[in-house]
Amino acid sequence: MSNAYDVIVIGSGPGGYIAAIRAAQLGLKTAIVEREHLAGICSNWGCIPTKALLRSAEIYHYAKHPGDYGLKIEGTVSPDLKAIVARSRGIAQRMNGGVGFLMKKNKVDVIWGEAKLTKASSGDKPGEIVVAKTTKKPVEPQAPLPKNTLGEGTYTAKHIIIATGARPRALPGIEPDGKLIWTYFEAMKPDEMPKSLLVMGSGAIGIEFASFYRTMGVDVTVVEIMPQVMPVEDAEISALAKKQFEKQGMKILLDTKVTKVVKTANSITATVELKDGKTQEITADRMISAVGVQANVENIGLETLGVKTDRGFIAIDGYGKTNVPGIYAIGDVAGPPMLAHKAEHEAVICIEKIAGLPNVHPMDKLKIPGCTYCHPQVASVGITEAKAKADGREIRVGRFPFVANGKAIALGEDQGMVKTIFDKKTGELLGAHMVGAEVTELIQGFVVAMNLETTEEELMHTIFPHPTISETLKESVLDAYGRALNA
Repeated sequence: MSNAYDVIVIGSGPGGYIAAIRAAQLGLKTAIVEREHLAGICSNWGCIPTKALLRSAEIYHYAKHPGDYGLKIEGTVSPDLKAIVARSRGIAQRMNGGVGFLMKKNKVDVIWGEAKLTKASSGDKPGEIVVAKTTKKPVEPQAPLPKNTLGEGTYTAKHIIIATGARPRALPGIEPDGKLIWTYFEAMKPDEMPKSLLVMGSGAIGIEFASFYRTMGVDVTVVEIMPQVMPVEDAEISALAKKQFEKQGMKILLDTKVTKVVKTANSITATVELKDGKTQEITADRMISAVGVQANVENIGLETLGVKTDRGFIAIDGYGKTNVPGIYAIGDVAGPPMLAHKAEHEAVICIEKIAGLPNVHPMDKLKIPGCTYCHPQVASVGITEAKAKADGREIRVGRFPFVANGKAIALGEDQGMVKTIFDKKTGELLGAHMVGAEVTELIQGFVVAMNLETTEEELMHTIFPHPTISETLKESVLDAYGRALNA
């Protein structure tokens, strides 16, 4: 088998495997290099298995409150941690094997090992990578590798795409140790349920784990250095979510930073500094460090070829091109937002540009939705109200509460809100922000609207089915123009 390809992708996460599939669809001979687990962090340790954990927590929550729905459950309902984790890991294995199947189906060669860039393409000469034996233990359980898997050696391609992703960021002096201080890896498969937990950071990762463990009965404290929980979200949505988290018993400290952590045999004591400069100590069985991620840019040959980085990420143009001919980057390694769907779309743009397809456009990052799968869920797209005002925009803001929505009331999920922001002069939808049941499924309606440059008038004349929670979207639009019908 020839080691020469049109496209080689380094990394098989959402960006990497989608790039490989799209390249193969367009008739390009393609290979993908992976050192640890097909499907990347998202399917093995992030997006998918965390949702499996959260689904278990959701079912447990309902089982603990049957009276809210006119039901009786005889006997005690309790979580089986081993079974919950096994279900989550089994789903990860299924996703892992699914990507292996897709590689085989699309005739993409899988190269198992660690890749390093050694030459860039020049004229008619292709670029080159050297693949060494992997030093990583495959994720457990590991689905069988595809039969077309290759190994160590030198491989060439005119186009080499770096999709190596990112890993948890560690703060000096508060580095995760795998036992007392966890990253999302350890938080996803605990040996036993802690009685108390300190979560450092309230972004999507931190707040999702805080939500899971709190629902499971753990005493959870969240420490956030910014003045609001989930700092990237609209302040009003954030405040409503915080209220619901606290109602569930979660403790949240804002404008607070962890300055020191002392470990004992089976617990930690963290010193935290409050906004007023005062300090206090928090003791917990375990701690999750969720202070962001950093790109995997080390030891892949970037320096050898002179590939530029910017603030720890590979610098690219709107099509994934780096400053070195024939070298591209997509996904988390190429910068925020660190989202699987951003990586996938970036992959398609990159490959279609390489293939010379017409009408390939750079991605508009303002139209990338963000979702947090806590309880209640949070979702958003576009700019916040504060950002719109800071930009000097004249705006109209609409709000509609779930408490006025029939379907939400029937579901017993009446705590939530949809907020929309429009340009006052043009009617352009600038942003949409939601908190409540299933808003991660609803947000796409506004994403489509923004992508089609829909105005408020067109949204108002769109018929939404009744009874659905989606009606809150339309009512929020109507409210922005003083025309809400159900509130």
